Amino acid sequence: MPPPAAAETVEQALASAPPGTRIGLLVVDADGRELAAVRADERFVPASNTKLFTTAAAFATLDTAAPDVAGGATVRLEGRDVVLAGHGDARLSSAADCTADCLAELARAVVARTRTVRDVIGDDTAFPDERWPAGMSWNNIPGRYGTAISALTLDDNVTTLTVDGAGKVSGDGYYRIDGRVDVTTGGEPSLGYARLPGSDRMTVTGTIPAGHAPVTLTVGVDDPAHRAAWRFVRLLRAAGVRVTGTARVRHRAVTPADDPATRGQAPVARAPEPVPLARLTPGPLAEDVRLTNKVSQNLHADLLLRRVGRVTGSGSVADGQAVVAALLDKAGVARAGYGFSDGSGMSSYNRISPRTAVALLRWAATQPWGAAWRETLPVGGVDGTLARRFAGTPLDGKLFAKTGTLNAANALSGYLIAASGRTLTFSALANDMADDASATAAIDRALLAIAAAN
Repeated sequence: MPPPAAAETVEQALASAPPGTRIGLLVVDADGRELAAVRADERFVPASNTKLFTTAAAFATLDTAAPDVAGGATVRLEGRDVVLAGHGDARLSSAADCTADCLAELARAVVARTRTVRDVIGDDTAFPDERWPAGMSWNNIPGRYGTAISALTLDDNVTTLTVDGAGKVSGDGYYRIDGRVDVTTGGEPSLGYARLPGSDRMTVTGTIPAGHAPVTLTVGVDDPAHRAAWRFVRLLRAAGVRVTGTARVRHRAVTPADDPATRGQAPVARAPEPVPLARLTPGPLAEDVRLTNKVSQNLHADLLLRRVGRVTGSGSVADGQAVVAALLDKAGVARAGYGFSDGSGMSSYNRISPRTAVALLRWAATQPWGAAWRETLPVGGVDGTLARRFAGTPLDGKLFAKTGTLNAANALSGYLIAASGRTLTFSALANDMADDASATAAIDRALLAIAAAN
């Protein structure tokens, strides 16, 4: 344990958290000796610390170093219809300046074969249709952080709206816009938006000063496969292809066979994939895992959970959870120490203990992929979600950890280099802050005290 003076400093730091906060903390040295332990075995909502478990499973299960052939989108013809099929790639782009993993490349393959098609079908049947995790707050659905999850993902499954200085709201035509923005004589823009689940009507409200520069709002989509097919129709028409039909979708409903507990030892039924006109090959998954952890990208994390679940399963959430559970069994983690409903941390049903996180982190450090995985974590004072935290402190550039923020939940778990030069492994989880106050300052002060004392 820390010297008495340091222990008192840690205690004071944790006590500075907002009233009602429940904090769990565990810090161990390279030998596993506990240097600080507070509620280390209690379970907490981990928020985006969930991504530690998902991305570790990706490194342990998938070939993250090679080009992502398996995940790339394809296009094919079925009679007069075009089928755009996704396989879990998170980086497919329709941006005008796209240089890699571009939807336009698939459009060119269609143009080279035919100049008239009927319907364009967005096919995301590589995974069962589980667009949102259990336990995610429904009010997150209209925004980028809660956008739907699909094997056919395009442009991070978001689109943008623009509000100009005259209060006019415009988009790309995918949503019907109900603009209710008032123009003011001064101040700063204050804008919001809302959309009922399943609706294509987006209501934009708030105020904007007259003549203000346009403000961009990023909003989520409910049916990514449909959005991708809709964008593909536009690309084909722009390239001179006559599309006589509409954008349609092809989903795969969840069945009992998508749950390994129900399926048992029965093999997963998979129809042979038709030969495509063209297939994209995204870059290595390690690049996407780095993005996922550095900026805490929810959609990409949830796609990774499905990707690991498809290696021996159906690509369902349940199959992904089984892979994570098997990983934690290898790490020696008790099943009572965790419970997950998603791969990103958006679900309020997720639970872990500080000891569970520390056990994963220590075990991962011993794996062949451990160093590469650690490099995907944000660095204190340097980058990602920790770019501003710990800057100018003794832990600037010496703390490598995953952040987490959700309603009444803050988390930080990873590795730090103490004053002695030793590497410590830690997990700090805070829940139950009133009025959604933040406990990050208290957590940071405690970690700085522990680092200084060791």
